[in-house]
Amino acid sequence: MSVEYAINEETMIEGADLFAPDLILATYLTKKIPKEVFTKYPTFIIHPGPFGDRGAYALDNAILNNMKEWGVSILEADEEFDAGAVWGHRNFSLPEHATKGYLYRTVVSDLAIELVDELIEKLKSNKKPLTNPKKPLHPKVTQSIRAIEWNKDSSETIIQKLNASDNYPGIKDRFFDCEVYLFGAVKEQTGLEKKEAKPKEILAKRDGAVLVKTIDGAVWIQKMTEIKNGIRQIKLPSTYVLKDRLKGIKEERISLYVDPDLPTFKEITFYKKQNVGFLAFDFYNGAMSSEQCIRLKYAIETLRDEVDVLVLMGGEQFFSNGIHLTILEDSKKQGEDGWSNINAMNNLIKTILFSDDILTITAFRANAGAGGVFLGIAGDFVFAKSSIVLNPHYRTIGLSGSEYHTYTLPRRVGKEIAQKLLDEALPLNAQEAKSIGLIDEVFKNFQEVESYALQLAQDEERFYELLDQKRDRLEQDKEYIQECVENELEKMYPQFWDPKSDFHKLRHNFVYKICPTQTPLRIAKHRRVNA
Repeated sequence: MSVEYAINEETMIEGADLFAPDLILATYLTKKIPKEVFTKYPTFIIHPGPFGDRGAYALDNAILNNMKEWGVSILEADEEFDAGAVWGHRNFSLPEHATKGYLYRTVVSDLAIELVDELIEKLKSNKKPLTNPKKPLHPKVTQSIRAIEWNKDSSETIIQKLNASDNYPGIKDRFFDCEVYLFGAVKEQTGLEKKEAKPKEILAKRDGAVLVKTIDGAVWIQKMTEIKNGIRQIKLPSTYVLKDRLKGIKEERISLYVDPDLPTFKEITFYKKQNVGFLAFDFYNGAMSSEQCIRLKYAIETLRDEVDVLVLMGGEQFFSNGIHLTILEDSKKQGEDGWSNINAMNNLIKTILFSDDILTITAFRANAGAGGVFLGIAGDFVFAKSSIVLNPHYRTIGLSGSEYHTYTLPRRVGKEIAQKLLDEALPLNAQEAKSIGLIDEVFKNFQEVESYALQLAQDEERFYELLDQKRDRLEQDKEYIQECVENELEKMYPQFWDPKSDFHKLRHNFVYKICPTQTPLRIAKHRRVNA
């Protein structure tokens, strides 16, 4: 298998000819596949719409039109847009308040994998595809369609519009003198929404989000992207964008962790079953700032007195992706704030590693990358959902990495495989991760993790035997673990503090979404010298 980015027609044609594939799969393309490719090689497109659906903005339209059921299809590439034969399709119920990004990363991706397996079986057995009914193309969803009418739209309508625009392109708006795109809406229903104010007035702030009055309540806006001189900047917490304009707006704090059902903006939630705790940390796009790391660390320290087994659940869209790159990019003290962020992440992971009075279980319910993977494998037991992808490396962002990975990674997979994972910088699916020992078990339904955790806590003999083994290992490895993290930080120090380090350039390109000019050789096997 090899990968070619759809940068332009020339590179697509060249890449296909270099590899001469038996099959080409194109996922959610924004560019048309050249005729020179699909007439020469069997080429199929994953489309995030049901049978016969055509055109861009498929999920945007599904959410905006309040569809109860939607689908995913696999189509044969054709000169006409999404008009090729249909080789498979699956429908699903649209979850209430699901964002476009959430659908892509969960149910759409899961069904796409099923459809690819089905396609291969059909091709092997010479089965025929279905005729495409060629329905009309979706209308383009412009900013004028997405726009929020604050004096007219209900809270539900505003959330629906923002969900259809998340994670991109957002909804264009203006707050104070600041032109912005808005992202990440959450309905407020704990009483703050009853404050007297005009629609669009900001009522409160919390952990980077702002609470905005609507005609029938209030909604939290988590992120904004400022527009300067007509140019889109990077996505940041709303308070980072509005800054001093929020003078006098009260920070409405909540507990360190709250019930998952509390109807407000929250990042850390907790519930308990018997003597097992379930801790979720749903940070936007999986990015974790110093402050978020500190809050999560305190939550875990507090819960050690309340439970025997603690399940670390991450978020629903991402488990974690490590340090917060956009906040670092925005910082005027990038070295200092980057150093603070990695140390806050390390302190969080140290708390998990050395929690010798409880057993911890990591449940990768969603994808994870870089430090987020190493946060997860700090747990005593590691489970991963069958459909998730892990990227256990730092290389693509120009960091050597910390998060105790030089201790936890070789301990799980051995030194040789650990170095290979870091050097090759390739994604792993859950099954691959289990086969090399990076994780312990693969699950399809979270209830499997719940059952395991409850059984572990109830089996006192096994629980205390495992706890004793953990304490003995930590006591034996204590000095070595400290040596590992000190060596990691020594390597990372110049990567943060030297303004000419690769990290600063690669981070800038990543957060500003600067399109690459070529496909990286680590995934474009056909472009390597020895191909």
